[in-house]
Amino acid sequence: MTDKKNDWLLGLMSGTSMDGIDAALIKSDGESVLEQGPTHSFSYSADQRAMLQAVMGEGKDTTNAEEALTRWHHTAVQELLGKASLKASDVELIGFHGQTTFHDPARGITKQIGDGDLLASLCGIPVVNDFRSADVAAGGEGAPFAPLYHQALAMDITKPIMVLNIGGVSNITYLGSDGSVLACDTGPGNGLLDDWMAKHFDQTMDEGGKIAASGRVDQKVLAQMLNKTFFSLEPPKSLDRYDFSNDPVQGLSPEDGAATLTAFTAAANARILPFLPQSPDQWLVTGGGRHNPVLMDALREELKVSVEPVETVGWDGDALEAQAFAFLAKRSQLGLPLSLPTTTKVPEPCFGGVLHAA
Repeated sequence: MTDKKNDWLLGLMSGTSMDGIDAALIKSDGESVLEQGPTHSFSYSADQRAMLQAVMGEGKDTTNAEEALTRWHHTAVQELLGKASLKASDVELIGFHGQTTFHDPARGITKQIGDGDLLASLCGIPVVNDFRSADVAAGGEGAPFAPLYHQALAMDITKPIMVLNIGGVSNITYLGSDGSVLACDTGPGNGLLDDWMAKHFDQTMDEGGKIAASGRVDQKVLAQMLNKTFFSLEPPKSLDRYDFSNDPVQGLSPEDGAATLTAFTAAANARILPFLPQSPDQWLVTGGGRHNPVLMDALREELKVSVEPVETVGWDGDALEAQAFAFLAKRSQLGLPLSLPTTTKVPEPCFGGVLHAA
């Protein structure tokens, strides 16, 4: 039997922003990160994004979207392998997150579409998927799921630090000086602002924060948006992409709405501070939000500490979540926990993932 321990692991992530698929290669023993390899982004067309948006929510028929999504992921794998000059036989495992279409852990429900058998067949590579359902079934929040990867990456970084991921939803990983790890969703990320931009400007995002910079934050509306029970709940806790809405900003101008939503994302993340064992002096930001200078400045104003993109410590913020699911696929194969009581509120370290043979 071929020794695969030094082969690549390939991770795939389609996040709640629904802007495309991130694909990344790493080498790992399931405990540490041995090498970070090439990455690739597969952008969704307007039609592809619309197909996914149409199946968001509970009780939707996802059959056609699931097959299409899986085939898009196959294309992303092929493009990454071509870019890296690798063959399928060079990859030991694929970690396939799929697309979250509904998440309500209080009712024991989380749904990620993506056909693991089909992807394994198309790629000729074993696939691990269905990472979250075991955690939710055991009473966990089912999110966030990248903290153990953040912990592995940050082995040599002085702590405490915070890793903040701003995708469609924002989530944090707190890494303590005592080796502790605490994680949770913190509130909306780019999702509300992206929806606002699509409605008022026919754009998928506020590129460079230019629209928000031209508007004014409505402090009364901001206070109303922050007056939610979620922010007083102790972590771990999680959110669905649509647990918050743009209703409070509907009466504002398009520019003021963008400014207020940007301020809301920053302020929501600061609401986690009272729940932390120590206040981190450094926040490292990953996800699409780190590209928005207005949002980054708002975070610095709220947090009063260093807030920098993860690239400042040599990580790749565009690929981090995809890398995380490659790492989690390896942990699943080795029978190691994917989530902890302090990351998802699961009662005890939880195993998960479903293996699909090539």
